[in-house]
Amino acid sequence: MKTVIQRVSKASVTVDGQVVSSIGYGLLVLLGIEDADGKEDIDWLSQKIVNLRIFNDDDGVMNRSVLDTGGDIIVVSQFTLHALTKKGNRPSYIKASKPEVAIPMYESFVEKIEQDLGKKVGTGIFGADMKVELLNDGPVTITIDTKNKE
Repeated sequence: MKTVIQRVSKASVTVDGQVVSSIGYGLLVLLGIEDADGKEDIDWLSQKIVNLRIFNDDDGVMNRSVLDTGGDIIVVSQFTLHALTKKGNRPSYIKASKPEVAIPMYESFVEKIEQDLGKKVGTGIFGADMKVELLNDGPVTITIDTKNKE
């Protein structure tokens, strides 16, 4: 699994002109899934995200997690995180899982994040043409690939 995690002051996802999720202070998580990903990746990544100390403490040092701050999370599926760009100028998405694999993995990831965070998590709509709006706070943007966890 590949993720781009952005600390946000606010974020929202709109589909067909309707806002389907919105949060204030928290994290926007873009999630890419490949066939090699499994439950171990879900569990590890969820724990990593909710405990990632990228929020400022009282001294202005990034020393607090989204759990510590009571912030919210939106998780948006994004197959383009698995783009291969080595050859030519048109990215290949061959490594990204097909919907029949990716949808259950995405749903399991969202459920795990909700368990670890202790509250409902916002989502996009898998496979939809989504408009994601955010106000990046910092800016703070972190990438994590579960294939590099060791």
